[in-house]
Amino acid sequence: MLETLKTLEFTPFLLSFKLAGISTFILFIISLPLAWYLSQTKSKVKPLIEAITALPIVLPPSVLGFYILVVLSQNSPVGAFFKDTFDIILVFNFTGLVVASCFYSLPFMVQPLQSGFESINKNMLEASFVAGKGKVETIFRVALPNMKPALITAIIITFAHTVGEFGVVLMVGGSIPEETKVASVAIYEMVEIMDYKSAHIYSGIMVVISFLVLLSVYIFNGRSSKKFGV
Repeated sequence: MLETLKTLEFTPFLLSFKLAGISTFILFIISLPLAWYLSQTKSKVKPLIEAITALPIVLPPSVLGFYILVVLSQNSPVGAFFKDTFDIILVFNFTGLVVASCFYSLPFMVQPLQSGFESINKNMLEASFVAGKGKVETIFRVALPNMKPALITAIIITFAHTVGEFGVVLMVGGSIPEETKVASVAIYEMVEIMDYKSAHIYSGIMVVISFLVLLSVYIFNGRSSKKFGV
């Protein structure tokens, strides 16, 4: 076992954490205004937006990955635009993985934030507006401090979900060492070549990481519930 550990390449884990960190940050920026809008609006298009946002949860990763690959390829208007304008290729590189991960993990950031916003006492928000504070100030100084469990859950679950991605990242990024070969893809390749010892170690690490992430969320939410008397 020790000899196997010495020969293992842990770059895939570093890539997975890098991908998860960048994707989580981008998704937070994107999801915050979207979740706020969904929590406050009474528009008839709200169910449509919610359905589109939640689509990655029910779609098979291979289906979602295929369409993302088609849209981002250089043969599509989107891919061609980025290639011609910014000289950026959006498939089979790390940039493509980030874009794909943002699509795939979007609901895991939006839904907890939306639930958090909806759980806030409306009188607190109205008092903030009456005091002359704008929407941005109200979100950051009133809403977010009063929905810490939802905020932490959104960030941690999104990060963990991105670390464990497989189908989408394989479709869009392939398996390029030190570029797109993340931990989940590395495990798949180990199983293909019947290197079960290495696959066991990699999988075990993923299990431990996933367990610790979920444990931290439940512990934090439990403490927050006791603090606020929920």
